[in-house]
Amino acid sequence: MTSTPVADGDRHGGLWFALADHAPTAVEPIELTGRALRRPALPAYAAEWRRAERGVRLLIYTQDGLGLGHLRRASSVAAEFLRAAPGGSVLTISDSPLGSLNRDLPNHDYLKLPSIVKAGPGDWRPLNLPMSIGELCELRSRLILEAATAFRPDVLLVDHMPHGAQGELVPTLDRLRNTSTHIVLGVRDIIDAPEVVQQRWRFEGAFDALSAYYDQVLVYGSSEVFDVAEAYGWPAALAKLVRYCGYVCTPAGSDRPERTRARRVGPVPGGRMIVAMAGGGADAYALMRTLVDAVPEIRATQPCTFVIVTGPFMPELERRDLKQRAEGLPVRLRTMVGDPLKYLAAADLVVAMAGYNTTMEVLRMGTPALLVPRRGPSSEQRMRARRFAERGWVSQVDPDDLSPGRLAAAVIEALSAAPLAHPASPPDLGGIGRAAKQLHAGALTARAAVTMGRGIRFPVDLLDQAV
Repeated sequence: MTSTPVADGDRHGGLWFALADHAPTAVEPIELTGRALRRPALPAYAAEWRRAERGVRLLIYTQDGLGLGHLRRASSVAAEFLRAAPGGSVLTISDSPLGSLNRDLPNHDYLKLPSIVKAGPGDWRPLNLPMSIGELCELRSRLILEAATAFRPDVLLVDHMPHGAQGELVPTLDRLRNTSTHIVLGVRDIIDAPEVVQQRWRFEGAFDALSAYYDQVLVYGSSEVFDVAEAYGWPAALAKLVRYCGYVCTPAGSDRPERTRARRVGPVPGGRMIVAMAGGGADAYALMRTLVDAVPEIRATQPCTFVIVTGPFMPELERRDLKQRAEGLPVRLRTMVGDPLKYLAAADLVVAMAGYNTTMEVLRMGTPALLVPRRGPSSEQRMRARRFAERGWVSQVDPDDLSPGRLAAAVIEALSAAPLAHPASPPDLGGIGRAAKQLHAGALTARAAVTMGRGIRFPVDLLDQAV
């Protein structure tokens, strides 16, 4: 059976005609994942699609109690989605103490949940409220359900955990599964060591949630670097839901980085600028302290100035200690900066942990990077730093070898190295656009199903034709 050509002016008509190919006549029902749609004649599709495109709604769930990675990634996806759908709206549900990172973004708002933090695999604790974790998760679960029911999203994007923290998302998934809402899991490529993820996801019911509720899985990475479905032992039925978007990077700002460099480096002949970042900073003290202690040895070889961004979640006592250690040195300590990409672009070298967002932003700017991954308990950062270093994208120092002398030597080597030629396989950094297009297509199909009067779910391979 052949597909009808799509007019150039109809960006999404291809999906409608793909659906039409599932039935031999204009009135025969189309069975899609257990739901039936009696489709109208083909000429009606274009009008229904255009009507569906107006005002699509995206609901994002993300958990990030003492970090910035998940929240920053979700915020970037929300902004890109609204660029693709200017008349749409996005509601983000998050428990980050920082609230929203998209305060000035039109058509976006957020719901702040009481914060919880992960102390270890399966071990969650309240951040502030003096409640048991069971009571707090029950409260969070009810808030999520009420918000989702009232917002009536066309597409739900769940960040990282298919069932939510402590299964708090399951009642909402149950409710939305009986609607036309397109349900999507968004996950970075490397979560943790395969044996850890397989054990925890089976024990906590994450695989069951994926199988029961989800229409699609967007992986923010490349299968050539890390094949999520294969590494984590996903069943074949779940592996079919996976779409690799490429790495998600925050869009670059408009400020010129040379201004930042001129202010920080000044008129020092041959002066270099080193920027250190570590996301939220809750566990960044060891790296930052070691770097400050390595400054004299580095400057003995190369004139440098340093900008160290501690992150908002570094404990105050640790921040004070860094300030004392940096007295008399060309080190500027900042808790946060308004435009991290501007600093990354201005730097001669970035020293950072190997969190997803910081790593991708450094790659986007093309600035040489020296990564010192987190020791643990998760293996995620070690795995990322090793795989990226093997491809020549970054340099790395093993955290077990971290000392002022070792770090100083690595910094000097990185500053002295000739610029690397373009690697044979550069990182695919187009993930944010592809993710937004997939979400937009999912939202449009959900809205179109409502417009036609029947809830349906579209196979993921048909959604591919709409992006």
